[in-house]
Amino acid sequence: MTTHPTTLDSALFWDTHYSRGGTSGTGSYGRLAQFKADVVNRLIVRYGIRSAIELGSGDGHQLSLIRYPTYLGLDTSPTAVDLCRARYAGDSTKAFRAYRSGDAILDRADLALSLDVIYHLLEDSVYEQYMLDLFSVADRYVVIYSSDSEAFSEWPEVRHRRFTKWVANHEPGWKLIRHIPNRYPYVHGDVDSSWADFYIYGRRRWSLRG
Repeated sequence: MTTHPTTLDSALFWDTHYSRGGTSGTGSYGRLAQFKADVVNRLIVRYGIRSAIELGSGDGHQLSLIRYPTYLGLDTSPTAVDLCRARYAGDSTKAFRAYRSGDAILDRADLALSLDVIYHLLEDSVYEQYMLDLFSVADRYVVIYSSDSEAFSEWPEVRHRRFTKWVANHEPGWKLIRHIPNRYPYVHGDVDSSWADFYIYGRRRWSLRG
């Protein structure tokens, strides 16, 4: 396993980033955002999704492309939550709330999503709790868009993780039912490409529909 020196506080890094006018990054804009929206919108229709919870909702731009019937966005950055509340103030189907690692999350939804989040969780304890939270809030499906490796990263805010191994070891009630490769796989130096793919998990009583 490749070691990774944890020198940043994940939550503080992103709240500072947003408070300085930063965005959720190129993965939530342009062709990558459209690719993600195309996949999620098809899944919503295919699986009859009525409600969704996203852990790591960011600045809300990706959300503008996806047609969730009802949606709750959770983020560790209060600044990002405030941005989303202002942006979607007139939309009663969407709600946003700040949370911290270890907070009890009482909400549940058909679908839980993690889009471009896992490889930004630098601390092992934060990663472990995040994964537990992600699967605990989902009644039927979990959608993860992330890298799935332990490759070294040259960026200090990125730590790649083999999350599929974690799920296999810790969430036996869930089954990987689909893997959708990225339409724009990573090319070094191309900011409009990504190392993330889609991984769709279903509770075993639902997985026959996959």
